[in-house]
Amino acid sequence: MIYEIFRQERKGQPFHHAGSLEAANHDFAEQYAKEFYGRRGESEALWVVPREAIIEVDEFVDELKRNYHRVDGYSLKEKLRRARERVGSALVARDR
Repeated sequence: MIYEIFRQERKGQPFHHAGSLEAANHDFAEQYAKEFYGRRGESEALWVVPREAIIEVDEFVDELKRNYHRVDGYSLKEKLRRARERVGSALVARDR
């Protein structure tokens, strides 16, 4: 069985994928993970997860058709234009 290992380097930090390993059962997987990713004290905590327990999400429904990763997809351009106009008019009024 294949297990995915996630490790936390220090308390309070997020877990990151450290690698994969093959083990006969959960007990062996835990021992292997400790040996590979915790032996030298490089990990604060480990998550040992059977690969088939991981759910892959690859389809995201965007009902509003907005792209939040791009400025032009989330109507910020108009807000930025108005903000620049306000700043420009405030500077003009101040310089009078």
